[in-house]
Amino acid sequence: MNTITSLAKLEKQIDELRKSMIEIGTKKGLAHVDTVKISTKLDKKLNIYRKMISK
Repeated sequence: MNTITSLAKLEKQIDELRKSMIEIGTKKGLAHVDTVKISTKLDKKLNIYRKMISK
């Protein structure tokens, strides 16, 4: 898989996680365990993304 395809896939995952986090955060609250779990996953994906684009 080339870098452009990987970045596009990662961007899609980030967008989906962001939307999910906002939805769950709105329904259950920002400090709810489910919101925090998704936020953590999102942070990890964003860190990977930042490393990929800085190369």
